[in-house]
Amino acid sequence: MKRIVFMGTPDFSVPILQALTESDYEMALVVTQPDRPVGRKRVMTPPPVKVAAEQLNIPVFQPEKLREHYQVILDYKPDIIITAAYGQLLPNELLEAPEFGCINVHASLLPELRGGAPIHYAIIQGKEETGVTIMYMAEKLDAGDIISQRRIPIEHDEHAGSLHDKLSELGKDLLLDTLPDIFEGKIKAIPQDETKATFASNITRRDEKIDWSKSHIEVYNQIRGLNPWPVAFTTFNNKTVKIWWAELDEKTYDCHPGEIVDVVNEEAIVVCCGNQKAVRITEIQPAGKKRMTVKAFLLGYRDEIEVGKKMG
Repeated sequence: MKRIVFMGTPDFSVPILQALTESDYEMALVVTQPDRPVGRKRVMTPPPVKVAAEQLNIPVFQPEKLREHYQVILDYKPDIIITAAYGQLLPNELLEAPEFGCINVHASLLPELRGGAPIHYAIIQGKEETGVTIMYMAEKLDAGDIISQRRIPIEHDEHAGSLHDKLSELGKDLLLDTLPDIFEGKIKAIPQDETKATFASNITRRDEKIDWSKSHIEVYNQIRGLNPWPVAFTTFNNKTVKIWWAELDEKTYDCHPGEIVDVVNEEAIVVCCGNQKAVRITEIQPAGKKRMTVKAFLLGYRDEIEVGKKMG
């Protein structure tokens, strides 16, 4: 029975861990990031993979700096190390140790969208498809040889949350289909084409702010690409407002970027974009309030929302 050390941290990794546990392999150890303070009250919170591993009675190791504490993993003598959204680069000592190498389940069609936010950027960039890549790991970020890939379409109204769940399930299935070929020596890995590499760095506050001078399609893709986390935002009356959801409006308006051009049936705020077309905001979150429909929002803020006023 092959011994596996699994390394992962967020919700994306959990179905993959659970599937490995239910398969004919020995789950020797789970490695994940340390507990972190979460929320306004800074409550120390374990990562989802730790919670799942403890429920499955698998030992958990949480090094702050993997490069300084990798010997703990080597002591478990894994036949293979599998990572999925772990969050730290593996030192060469780990990469070279297992008989069957170290492999990673990555949520993009590499070499496109290397980095920590491939699901967000697949939508933000308006891609029509994405997928999962299983690759051998290298010391360079997401640059190892490709073992297997599987594609799925991105629906027009897809958001990052729904695509995340689809790719997690896809990654689980692809991994289970790929592992037997790895252990039987049937893999012919393909080097990545560096000339086609693109990057999806972790989302920053700057990436969350809506630039109304962009086209209505770009704004729409940003809103859905940041839903349900971290959520796109704009400003209105000098206050931050999160924009949870919107729809495309294909009319052509005589307007300036960010200008409110209509309030449709008290259910959607229509905001002009840089190409003279608009998005219809349907879900919103004022500062200090909960997420709500625009209809609910207007019950308390109708006097502030007027045609001609500007967001951003």
